[in-house]
This record gives sequence, structure tokens and C-alpha cells, in this order.
Amino acid sequence: MLDISLIGTGGMVPLYNRYLSAMLARCNGHMLLIDCGEGAQVTMRELGWGFIHLDYILFTHVHADHIAGIPGMLLSLSNYGRTEKLTIAGPQGIEHVVNSLRVIAPELMYPIEYIELSFSSETAVRFQLGEFHISALSLNHALPCIGYSIDIPRCGRFNAELARERSIPLEFWSRLQKGETVSGYTPDMVLGPERKGIKVSYITDTRPIDTIPEFIRGSDLFICEGMYGDDEMKAKADRFYHMLFSDAARLAKAGGVKELWLTHFSQAVSDPEQYIAAVSEIFENTKAGQDRLTKTFMFED
Repeated sequence: MLDISLIGTGGMVPLYNRYLSAMLARCNGHMLLIDCGEGAQVTMRELGWGFIHLDYILFTHVHADHIAGIPGMLLSLSNYGRTEKLTIAGPQGIEHVVNSLRVIAPELMYPIEYIELSFSSETAVRFQLGEFHISALSLNHALPCIGYSIDIPRCGRFNAELARERSIPLEFWSRLQKGETVSGYTPDMVLGPERKGIKVSYITDTRPIDTIPEFIRGSDLFICEGMYGDDEMKAKADRFYHMLFSDAARLAKAGGVKELWLTHFSQAVSDPEQYIAAVSEIFENTKAGQDRLTKTFMFED
């Protein structure tokens, strides 16, 4: 099971009804935050999932509307009693940027581990943070920017009959089912083919590029920037490396995703809903994101 919530859906400028960019994922009680725009800790409190189990923060890039909320977030985690390590990942230089912002949040009750991602080609970088299997893709923005996919894999069905035939002790069954190797027994001895997991992709602050459709392919949910709803804003979108609603819809269609949520709206887009009918002609299952829009994804039978 994976819970997803859009913590903030604004781009560049916060509004009274729209916080800046952030998305929160929760799996088995552990949480992962992508971006931390100004005010993220406030809207997280309104969501009500708490702070103490926020274990990972991923940054797409270091523009202020995506990272300026980090000092307050780090202090909130400390004030709520966190003592376990927090992992922060992002583009090269993320440790320097976060530590610079920590001038106003110097004393924390927990250590921070940094992962700085670099890209030597258009190939995605993959790594694991707890139960979250992460893929990272280099995007096309005014400065280095990263798109992320979160995968929650699902192992094959446990075959108790095979376990009995191979005289595998009963006390090892649950660990083998979780993918562990125990006393020489391996999961493939008792598990069937891997089943479909859950995939959520998050792309923001970029022009559409050819590598995105394959990167997001098969996503149960694709969360994508829609800075401008009007196609007449294309020249401005090109100039500042952003996307139109229609750009996001075409990527969703090309990537074969199940659902598209638009986010990172310009302050000029006061009512994103007015563009959804037109965009849905490109990709039908499109939704205009709202702060704290939330959905739970379950494994398919």
C-alpha cells in the first residue's frame, strides 16, 4: 500500500490557497518528501500524517520555491523528537545548499546523510531508500533538475507446498516471503513470479524531453508540472523551461500512465479546472492538483 499527497501545488509564488511545491509519500508508516517549498511544514500539519516518520527528502532542484521550506521542516522534525538519521538526496551540491540554509536551523537532534546524484548519460539512476525503490532522471531546466519515480515492488506469491516439499523450517517462511535469504534457503525456492507493484512518477520544472515517456511508463500515477494552462503561453514556457498542461498530457499519453495529476501552477493560473476539459481530450484521466489531494494505492490482485 502506498499513500500519496500533494503537499503544495504552487510554482514560484505562494498564494493564500496554494502552498509551494511538495509531494509526500507514505508506505508502511515511513514517509518520503519530494521538494520542500516555503510553508511545507504548515500544510503537512493540516494533512495530519505527522512528522516523526519522515525519513527521506528528495529534491528536484535548488530553486527557492522547491527548497526554501527546509530550515523550518528540519526544525519541526527535531522539535517533534526525531533522533534517527534523516536522508536527503538531490542534485550535486545539495549538501552545501541545505547546510547554508541551516544557518537558521543549526541545532538538530538527529544526523543527516546526503546523497548527491550525478548523471553521465540520459539513463536513469536507481537507488533504494527503505521500502521506496527510487529512479532518478536528469531533466531540462535552467539549472540541474531531477525527476523521480517511486516503485513499491511486490514479490511473487509464497508457495507453501514447495516449502514443505523442500523441508524448509516453518520459522523461516515469513522471512523468505519478505525476500530474505535464511540459512542457505533463498526466496526463489518458495516464491512465484514477481507480481505487479505500485509506481508513482513526479516530474516538474522542465521542458518535455524524449526520455520522460519511458521513464514514467506504466505509472499508476504521474504527477507533472503544468505551469500554464493556455497553449498561447508556449513561448514563455520555452523561455523559462516549464510545461503547459497540454505538454504534461501528451507525456502521460506517451508513457501509458493510468492517471495524471497536474501541479506547480503559475500564480496567473487562478483556476486550473477551467483547462481540464480541453486537456482531457489529449489524456482523459487528468486531474488538476490541489493542496493535500490524497490517494491510496493498493496492490492489484
